[in-house]
Amino acid sequence: MATCIPAGSSALNSTVTNCKRQSCRRTASVSDVPIGRLLQKDLSWSKAVSKVLQIHRCGFSAPPLRKNGKLFKVISSWKKVNPTKNFDFTVIGSGIAGLRYALEVAKYGSVAVITKAESHECNTNYAQGGVSAVLCPSDSVESHMKDTIVAGAYLCDEESVRVVCTEGPERVKELIAMGASFDHGEDGNLHLMREGGHSHHRIVHAADMTGKEIERALLKGVVNNPNIFVFEHHFAIDLLTCQDESDIICLGVDTLNTETLEVIRFLSKVTLLASGGAGHIYPKTTNPLVATGDGIAMAHRAQAVISNMEFVQFHPTALADEGLPIKPTKPRENAFLISEAVRGDGGILYNLGMERFMPLYDERAELAPRDVVARSIDDQLKKRNEKYVLLDISHKPKDSIVSHFPNIASMCLQHGLDITRHPIPVVPAAHYMCGGVQAGLEGETNVQGLYVAGEVACTGLHGANRLASNSLLEALVFARRAVQPSVDCMRSSSLDLTASSLWPRPVVPLSLGSNVTDKILPMTKELRTELQSTMWNYVGIVRSTMRLQAAERKIGNLEAKWEECLFQHGWKPTMVVPEICEMRNLFCCAKLVVSSALSRHESRGLHYTVDFPHLEESKRLPTIISPSSSVNSTWSSRQLHKQPMYQ
Repeated sequence: MATCIPAGSSALNSTVTNCKRQSCRRTASVSDVPIGRLLQKDLSWSKAVSKVLQIHRCGFSAPPLRKNGKLFKVISSWKKVNPTKNFDFTVIGSGIAGLRYALEVAKYGSVAVITKAESHECNTNYAQGGVSAVLCPSDSVESHMKDTIVAGAYLCDEESVRVVCTEGPERVKELIAMGASFDHGEDGNLHLMREGGHSHHRIVHAADMTGKEIERALLKGVVNNPNIFVFEHHFAIDLLTCQDESDIICLGVDTLNTETLEVIRFLSKVTLLASGGAGHIYPKTTNPLVATGDGIAMAHRAQAVISNMEFVQFHPTALADEGLPIKPTKPRENAFLISEAVRGDGGILYNLGMERFMPLYDERAELAPRDVVARSIDDQLKKRNEKYVLLDISHKPKDSIVSHFPNIASMCLQHGLDITRHPIPVVPAAHYMCGGVQAGLEGETNVQGLYVAGEVACTGLHGANRLASNSLLEALVFARRAVQPSVDCMRSSSLDLTASSLWPRPVVPLSLGSNVTDKILPMTKELRTELQSTMWNYVGIVRSTMRLQAAERKIGNLEAKWEECLFQHGWKPTMVVPEICEMRNLFCCAKLVVSSALSRHESRGLHYTVDFPHLEESKRLPTIISPSSSVNSTWSSRQLHKQPMYQ
């Protein structure tokens, strides 16, 4: 039996819980313009979990696919909108995990790829550094495993680490075979970079735009595949679930077409959640605007197990606009990332007094893991009352800098900064969620028919801190490992996918009128900013119990204020617009992070608290947020639709 935490309480009683694990056609033509090559040359996840956190709040015409203004045209034979669509597989998300999975399962059935914006607008597209894999004879799987586990503060699941490090090289070779073009050295071999936490050069990359090149190659395969249908501008609202005795079963997802404002229901025998992370619970994040935690929140509401949400990775080096000679004319939607590879290639960190400080904090200096570097920068900023530090790569040859970091050099030059001559102003920013929906070694969750891959998943690989460039690798490996069990699940399913009327449909609140919308949306935007500020100020790089408890109260008050305003203006729980759906998910994810952080009474990896500043071996356990046994107390944490009994 799990112990429940009453609303507003930070107390945690640890007990043991056992979570049951389950283990139409179109033609397309593609105009493909490749990216210009600028350089052509000891804890088992499967064991019983003993730390439990029970939370109570807790004919169709497809739009074109575009990349950098170039057209990837999808020509469909469907003529009109059907509010319900049936597929063998539904994929939520169009990043590396979702697309790689779609290309494989399309060999066995029809696939819907649902994406919130354009197909390329995902975290993968913004990944600069690369993919880590053992591709050099002097490197080894054991060495990669050791680096991963050390960076993860020994909270990694060893079996998951071994699987990823062993299968990673083959997954990278598959990408190359599919047309992904990575940089080569003068000897004709892959040019391998080294990044923080790695003991070897093992990062395969495409200059500093690796994610964009991978996304290009995968999208090319997707739009050429007659079994895959891409639905852009479809916001995933909630998973469709039913209950068969003690089992929760996922049968698809409701979405909102944000261009036509139509609710489209996707029914499928298998659903892959590959929706990315939740960076926008913070005001400063390297994530694109789409990263609002939708997948994690939907899975939580659908009774999936969530794990390790306290481990939010802050990238140490995002561009600090305040330090640029020419300031941006308007605030950025997301922080511009200065790749880990800059430090891996010899970049040195200085404070504004031009004092090198990283050797004072760690013997690995600039090559220490991200959590160490981010805390060190945070400490310097607070001690010196400064707003940014400096990252200097100008001592390297100019040609080398420009060829390795063309995107970074170009962005800085637009703002009057030549990185071949001057240091780059940088500051930490929210970057990656190491926690998420708990997954097994084949991407399975405790919800039957629901698989997860990519940042939305918690596979045990990252532990308490992700090793640089392990994220794209993890997405590739687990997307591929989820294929066979997904196919088996699809083939064995006897569920009637025509039973669309089981769930009430969400509705767009046109009946409320523009006057109500004009009041609700500005209020929502204002509270979103307040939520983000609360998370940054109270649940940031360095934490304390008192500040976490204050964050819990503040977030609860903000959410209550928001819900009261909504429902006073006639809002119904089944009503949907993108801004409200996102806000709901941001509240849900923020509460999951705070609750998980309050439950960890030690400092490990990305979670550092002044009240428990040391590692505790007895607490080397994942934090588990189990499905609630009773009705959650807030709308954000409740399932939108009543779960029907499957008949």
